[in-house]
Amino acid sequence: MDLRQLTPNLAVSPQIELSDVALLARSGFKTLVNNRPDEEDGAIDHEVMAKAAADAGMEYHYLPFRPGQITPDLIQGFSAALEGPRPAIAFCRSGNRSTVLWALGQAGKMSEAEVLNTAAEAGYDLSGVVPLMRSLAGASR
Repeated sequence: MDLRQLTPNLAVSPQIELSDVALLARSGFKTLVNNRPDEEDGAIDHEVMAKAAADAGMEYHYLPFRPGQITPDLIQGFSAALEGPRPAIAFCRSGNRSTVLWALGQAGKMSEAEVLNTAAEAGYDLSGVVPLMRSLAGASR
């Protein structure tokens, strides 16, 4: 497992295994956010992952983020999931899409530089979503 801490209440990760879910719960994570669409190669069916999360006592959210298909509902759903029990762990194929959703949810709340630096420290380059972040930040004012 390759956990990357974005905030004290959120870590992101590439694809996790079913056996990781119980370990994450024992480590203190309370919410699991799955951003990996079922149809992607290597993805674990979201219903199987939901059962593993329930068995481990974790809140579970399935918010499939297909590459290039960012929607307002997806951004809002991710932000809402992070308002639940904390800390949360979000995953996708590499952790990048989960990080993008976090960043877009921070538009207008955190400075652009702070968001980009946080993502970079976790190993993610979000320069490609800066125009959308700026648009969302402007809309939130």
